[in-house]
Amino acid sequence: MSSDSMWSIGELAEHAGVTVKTVRFYSDRGLLPEAARSSGGHRRYGPEALDRLRLIRSLRTLDLPVPEVSRVLDQEDALEDVIAGQLRELGSRLTALRWREAALQLLQDCDPEERADRLRLIGAMSTPPSTVPLARFWRGWLPPRLPARLVSAILDQAIPQLPAAPTPAQVLAFARMHALVSGPCVGDGPCRPAVHRPEGGYRPAVLYDGLAEAFALAAPHLRARRPPHEGEALDCFVATHARSSGMRDTLDFRRRLGGLLATEPRIDRYWELAAELSGPSEPTPGAAHDWLNTALNSQIARQTA
Repeated sequence: MSSDSMWSIGELAEHAGVTVKTVRFYSDRGLLPEAARSSGGHRRYGPEALDRLRLIRSLRTLDLPVPEVSRVLDQEDALEDVIAGQLRELGSRLTALRWREAALQLLQDCDPEERADRLRLIGAMSTPPSTVPLARFWRGWLPPRLPARLVSAILDQAIPQLPAAPTPAQVLAFARMHALVSGPCVGDGPCRPAVHRPEGGYRPAVLYDGLAEAFALAAPHLRARRPPHEGEALDCFVATHARSSGMRDTLDFRRRLGGLLATEPRIDRYWELAAELSGPSEPTPGAAHDWLNTALNSQIARQTA
């Protein structure tokens, strides 16, 4: 290439409609290689540098960081991956902004006497919020040494999906849930149910495998708003408890199970907040458990009478 077909840094800047400082910035970072140097040591650029500079400016207009621009320039198939990554990042930022907007709306619309408490709740969680504290809570609540696939299935059901565009009420529900799982165990009794404690003789893996089936059988009744009643779901619920404790499903066992469940530590508040966060379309495991427990107590009361 002859020197007549090459441009100085100023000429390239003029053709591209940018400042010399901009051209120098991209050159110094290796995005815009110079074609040669003049006898005086000044940078010289060929016409292809103009197309490259215009591409760099287009990518930067999309707010791509310089390292990502460099990837696109150096790798022919990198643009699609870079775009996908930027869309994920932008989605995360938009979600954070929507949660912040809903939180501000929550504070604006509440009564002045509620504002300090709500501000404390909101200030304790990240934006966008993280479900890590919820997972930590459940790992502490569940019995030890459960199979990993069972723990994963329980966490999938127990931890609600967070909305990308929450309402103020959903922000408040999650903030209260975050406070609940982050606080100490309350009450006089143990923090874990008896069926979670190794000295009780229960087989927790058998219990939780069966409970998932019982909850699935109860779910259609909850969706249809049917009152708790006897049937396949209740029988599966009781049989699961019987198998996990090495006993038979008898009327006497059902009475003892009803008494045990009545005295166990409960996390009803968690499930109430989970329902507020996720909406009523899909019953929570907590709602299914309460439905089955009520059906059991009704059966016991009727047979006793």
